[in-house]
Amino acid sequence: MPLQVTCQDCGTVLYEGAELKPPYEIIEILNGKCPKCGKKLSHIPMQVEIKPVDACSASQDYSRNL
Repeated sequence: MPLQVTCQDCGTVLYEGAELKPPYEIIEILNGKCPKCGKKLSHIPMQVEIKPVDACSASQDYSRNL
């Protein structure tokens, strides 16, 4: 499942990938600030958006893991 972390102030994508990374790793990689606007990054998420997964692809993924 793709994961995307963005800056709350400017919307810059800070991390995007299939591998779930802990916030402290992303913050460490970026030296604690957004590379575009310079805002200090926090471990506390300000906004979380959850999108539905297509039912067909979800059932196919589940059957592959059995």
